[in-house]
Amino acid sequence: MKTYQTKILSLFDEQTLPFAAEVLKSGELVAFPTDTVYGLGCSPFFSESLHRIYEVKQRPEEKAIPVLLGCLNQLCQVVSSLPDRARGLMEAFWPGPLTLVLPHQPELPLELSPYPGIAVRMPNHDMALALLRQTGPLAVTSANISAHQNSLSAQDVYEQLNTRIPFILDDGSKPGGTASTVINCMEEQPLLLREGPISFQEILEKWNSNEQA
Repeated sequence: MKTYQTKILSLFDEQTLPFAAEVLKSGELVAFPTDTVYGLGCSPFFSESLHRIYEVKQRPEEKAIPVLLGCLNQLCQVVSSLPDRARGLMEAFWPGPLTLVLPHQPELPLELSPYPGIAVRMPNHDMALALLRQTGPLAVTSANISAHQNSLSAQDVYEQLNTRIPFILDDGSKPGGTASTVINCMEEQPLLLREGPISFQEILEKWNSNEQA
């Protein structure tokens, strides 16, 4: 595995975001804060970069990598179709801690998802959204060694991933700490894949209200 002198960069420096965006566009990995936990991101379109996320995290290869979006206009780059009721969930809960599994574009690398669906989310975090709007969609998973504690600060990331990634972005904030609710939207009824800050009851109520509309 390639090693680095890992650097923590302050997001209060106006040069950090554009620099990080260029690093990500070049295929490198960068850790950054979101509204839930610190994430480790790369381009979802580069197989080599995706492979390195698995390597850095020691992540099982059968686990797909979610994608974060900076705006709804980016959705079509990774998702092939959007059911109306899934759109209703986005309108109700995005940006926020809700991840939706939707059909993915067929040309995306298998390393991103070997399954018919892809997990997508829009984080409720100003710095993360600003970065995503500069880079486009990013493949992002929690910035920690798999099965280890989630990172809630730049220092947490450094303690787990030092020498494994080049840059960690720091805005001094503490994410919420609870990973997002994950819902499969590829069937007639929503399927809860992971409990999170948004309850499944809230999801069902919104889903059913969209069906009746």
